[in-house]
Formats: sequence, C-alpha cells, structure tokens
Amino acid sequence: MVLAPDSFKGCLTAVQVCEALAVGMETADKSIQIIKIPLSDGGEGFTESLLTAVGGRKITCEVLNPLGRQIAAGYAVLPDQTVIIETAAASGLSLIKAQERNPLQATSFGSGQLIRAALQAGYRKFVIGLGGSATVDGGAGLVQALGVKFFDNAGRNIDQPMNNELLQSCGRIDTSGLSPEIREATFVIASDVTNPLLGETGAVAVYAPQKGAAPEMLPLLENNLVHFYNLFEEQTGRTVRDIPGAGAAGGIGAGLLAFLNARIRSGIEMVLELTDFRQRIAEADLIVTGEGRIDEQTVFGKTIAGVLQCAWVKQIPVMAVAGQKRGNLAELERRGLHEIYTLAERVRAPQEAFERAEELLGEIGKEIASRKLS
Repeated sequence: MVLAPDSFKGCLTAVQVCEALAVGMETADKSIQIIKIPLSDGGEGFTESLLTAVGGRKITCEVLNPLGRQIAAGYAVLPDQTVIIETAAASGLSLIKAQERNPLQATSFGSGQLIRAALQAGYRKFVIGLGGSATVDGGAGLVQALGVKFFDNAGRNIDQPMNNELLQSCGRIDTSGLSPEIREATFVIASDVTNPLLGETGAVAVYAPQKGAAPEMLPLLENNLVHFYNLFEEQTGRTVRDIPGAGAAGGIGAGLLAFLNARIRSGIEMVLELTDFRQRIAEADLIVTGEGRIDEQTVFGKTIAGVLQCAWVKQIPVMAVAGQKRGNLAELERRGLHEIYTLAERVRAPQEAFERAEELLGEIGKEIASRKLS
C-alpha cells in the first residue's frame, strides 16, 4: 500500500494526510505494509514533502513576510546539496490574515532573502516551488532582495520592498548589483501553472481575486505589471511575458525567468523524480492519492494526474481522498482512478469537514483497508 497525497491546502499538509490515513488503515489491519510518499506539485508543502521523502535538513532565517513584517522562514537542503525553496514559505497568502490581503501592497522580497541566504551559505543549485503567494509584484521584490535596484522617474532609488503599486513608479532597472554568486548558480522553477504573465489567463485575471483583489483593483494590478515588463523589455531586449508559467505566483515566475535565467519544469514531475516514486511503487497493490479538491482541472498537471500516469504503466489501482469533488471527473476515471472518498460527504457543513479532517481521513483509511482485506 502506497500513500501518495498532496496537501489539503490550508487544512493539512501532505505528511499529515499520510499519517491520518495510516492510523485508520492500521486500525483495520495491523499487518498492513504502508509506504508514505507525501507529494506536491510545487506549491505549498513542496519543501516538507521532499524532506520527508528523501531526507535532508531545513535551515531557518529571518525574512520579511508579504507585508514587510519580520518572520522566521526556511529552505531545505537535500542530500545532493540541492536547495528547495517554496514561495509560500516567505511570501505566502497563509502568512497574513484574510482581512489584510492586498496584492497591491504585498511583496515577494522575503523569497529573495531566502535565496540570498542560501547563496551566501555556498549553495548553487536551486529549485523554486511556485504557488500560494500573496503577491502580484512580478517577482520584483524577490530580485530586489538579490541586489537589483529600481529607480523612479526622478532617478531616486526605490528603497522600500517592491510591490505591485511601486511597479508603476519604476522608471529604470539596474541589475549591476545582482549578487555575483547568481552567475554560478542554476535555478529551476517547479510549477504546474502554465499561465502567461498577462491577459485573460494571466497572473492578475486568474489569481489576484484569490489574493484579496476586488474587481475594481484588477485593471490597476494588470497595468502596473504591463508597465514594469514593458520597461524590462525596453532595457534588455528580452521578452518573458508569454512563456507558459510566467504568471505563476503573481508573476514571480516571470521575475525568475527574466532576472535569474531560470528554466521551468513540471512541479509534480520533479517531485516524482526526486522521490524515486516510480521505483518505490513497483511492488504496490494499491496507491491512495489525494488533494483538497478534485475537479475538472485535476487532470491537468496536478499531483493526482502524475500519480495516475505512473500507476497506469505498472497497472496499479488508484483511489483518491479529497475534501470535496466537483464537476465531470470522467477523464480521471479513464486514466485509472477507481474511486474518490471525500470528507464533504461525511459531514453536514464544510467547516465541520475542515475541523474534523484528520478524524475523517482516519475513517476513510479504515474503510479502504477493510475493503482491501475483504
């Protein structure tokens, strides 16, 4: 039996989902052999999933959160000395209160501080997991923390952490102060978001409302990004705005592509590779995967889709657990998903599912193991 879920975003980490299911399964059958492989598609929980699966250590440092407050955040170092950083750790939506969400003001500066700390510690191989950010600053805050300077139209240095609102004030970009260690480093973006930076499917239109943007704020957020990347293109002659994934994490994807020469890879594919997933499921008779919500988008590069692809090759049956399911899921069935257990169908109200998630997952684990026994 292999347990390979993603996190239930905002509720339980992938590790906690594994543990809750395992408790229930072992209640039904104490002899059951369980392999736990917590997964992530590059978003929230990316670092923890990899540390749990392959080992390594976490290093904590002081950085700024999206609203400029000092917090402790960490990055992981895997056994091969690869540094894993997730933008949610320093620039995440979960780091601020719901009533404080304001993508005009939020900065990715803290994510840049994490990269800078790892560079100063001597590390040169980076994987950046994008997702869960509170920001729509196009990655300007992140690269500012790494030494890029921004000047307003009067030639004055913008010394406060860059955010979306400040993008409009920017009249010149100076990359000469970029940390010299960056030239020796490689950066890979782990993300399954394919949105471009701008337009109807871009960072603002698709994701800003989730970050607290009211409808009337959207044109301003978009115009500020357009202004900034027009300026970048005029100064450098390079264009990144249309690259799939540039819109990830409020445009941090674009910033990493533009200033750090990063390349993008599928987040779930990287995690499956780094965790030796295909090898570890070879003898499994069942895989249980899952995420907070399963819907028609799940089939497009999400964790469950990656698990199904691996399981299909080896003809291993797959079941899933979720907080809720919505829409037409026939394509997931065609790809080998046998059954979906949801927390929502076991309670009267969504809040109850949230509060009792571990308990309910334990019940589901017990049912799955009991069915397997029979």
